[in-house]
Amino acid sequence: MRRVLFRHHEIDLIAWDACVAAAREVVPYAHSWWLQATAGRWDALITVDDESGQYLAVWPLPVKRRLWGREVYQPPFTQQLGLVQRASWLELPRISPLDKASVTHLASRYRQFYTQLNDANHLPARPAEGVGQSVALVRQRYTYHLPLGVAYDVLRAGYTADYRRRLRLQETATSPLRVTSTTQAAPLLTLFRATKGRAAGLKARHYRILRRLVAELQARQLLEIVEVHEPATQELLAGALFVRYRTRLIYLFAAASEAGKKAGAPLLLLDHQIRRYAGTPQLILDFEGGMIPSIARFFANFGATPIPYAALSFTSPQPWYLSWMR
Repeated sequence: MRRVLFRHHEIDLIAWDACVAAAREVVPYAHSWWLQATAGRWDALITVDDESGQYLAVWPLPVKRRLWGREVYQPPFTQQLGLVQRASWLELPRISPLDKASVTHLASRYRQFYTQLNDANHLPARPAEGVGQSVALVRQRYTYHLPLGVAYDVLRAGYTADYRRRLRLQETATSPLRVTSTTQAAPLLTLFRATKGRAAGLKARHYRILRRLVAELQARQLLEIVEVHEPATQELLAGALFVRYRTRLIYLFAAASEAGKKAGAPLLLLDHQIRRYAGTPQLILDFEGGMIPSIARFFANFGATPIPYAALSFTSPQPWYLSWMR
């Protein structure tokens, strides 16, 4: 058994995806097809079984070439990466991606480094540690989870009183808003671009990446697209992309118009998915966010709880001839 830093062209993608699919950690973002859609290229720390050639553990490191050296970064639409290990690999303890040996090795190879680990990776007790002449910073981030293994009535009872009231008003309305399913993501992306895209900092390349990712998810029947339209005009009020992968239902992307927000359309979209999957054993709704207080409150209003995960970053010293750069 050996742990090796592989360049992208050296990775066996079949062995890679077999490891991710069989991992204890449920991380769809680590699959090769997800990474190809969002990053294109990645290096990786891989633990290989010498006898079988099987990948026992993988840590994807999406990489860019910069003037100052190679840079590891977090691709768009990719909440968590970090280390994933085969569930069948029980004879050895879990490896931590934050052990000093691993970080020191990476600091010698990459000039800049930023990655978000997954919520099953070990969180260190210390926030920072020296790595050669640089310092590895570990910051705690949060997503929100809602276990869906109980009945819908139990889940709905965990909503805030205001959310339950709004749902009752919709249910008794003369022309209630309805949630519908579709296979077309383009109207949702257009709505986001028109309402929030500029403030969110999304550029044309981000929409191209998202369209590629949608195509990959649909090809594997992992994507659900839901929408709410205004009954009289059929105007799109809100829409969302959900990824159904193993024991996760991931709230990947959403948009709403001002009219949709006033009508409570985002609430209806999430309630629809919670109602649909309520009672599914071991399934968790991952709201995929929570660092912005207003969004964290929105998720908490469904009874979801904050789940920590780590972001690891460091910058290695620049060579003298690049010292003028800032």
